[in-house]
Amino acid sequence: QVQLVESGGGLVQAGRSLRLSCAASGSLFNINAMGWYRQAPGKQRELVATMPNSGVTNYADSVKGRCTISRDNAKNTVYLQMNSLKPEDTAVYYCNAVATMRVGAIRDYWGQGTQVTVST
Repeated sequence: QVQLVESGGGLVQAGRSLRLSCAASGSLFNINAMGWYRQAPGKQRELVATMPNSGVTNYADSVKGRCTISRDNAKNTVYLQMNSLKPEDTAVYYCNAVATMRVGAIRDYWGQGTQVTVST
């Protein structure tokens, strides 16, 4: 199994920056991709950014140019650098990992989420 531990969320003013971190741990698995999703009250969870092992990144249109996803494969860690934050970025941010288990199964794993609140 895989455990994802997130950090870096908090309360910030609009225009400021924040960096989220997520580390995957466990055994009998290989990470295929990691990414970030978010969910605001009354809305569905949506993609923010993903990065598979190929290194080809994918960003939501709403964060392009403001956010950068990166990975440290040696540490099984993914980061999300968020700049020029807007009130509409307020949401619970969830770390995601897609992993192939040693037995061959491919599974999605999710962190518990970290709150990001952007004030006006």
